[in-house]
Amino acid sequence: MSDNVCLSCGACCAAFRVSFDRMELDDEGGAVPARLVDIENDYTCRMRGTDYLKPRCIALGGTVGVKVSCGIYSSRPGPCREFAPHAEHGIFPEACNRARSRHGLAALACEND
Repeated sequence: MSDNVCLSCGACCAAFRVSFDRMELDDEGGAVPARLVDIENDYTCRMRGTDYLKPRCIALGGTVGVKVSCGIYSSRPGPCREFAPHAEHGIFPEACNRARSRHGLAALACEND
């Protein structure tokens, strides 16, 4: 796990708005802690801190580009679960590199590049 670039990056957690279905909240039967979200409407919510000019998820700990961790990794929302596995498998989507660029970090290439 020490070679997982996500553990030293965290740029995605401080670059994008993270909206998801309210059914993922722990008080709705899901796992995401409701105390960490802002309600958008009857159907969606977002991770607190991700809707700012300079977004940063409330669950992100550490320093972007140095060492980070997710305080709710095992109960993170769907968009985070869908984003992270790409990096874990050595496939760095365009969105990952856009986030890295916003924080002055170098782009990552696929292992096959």
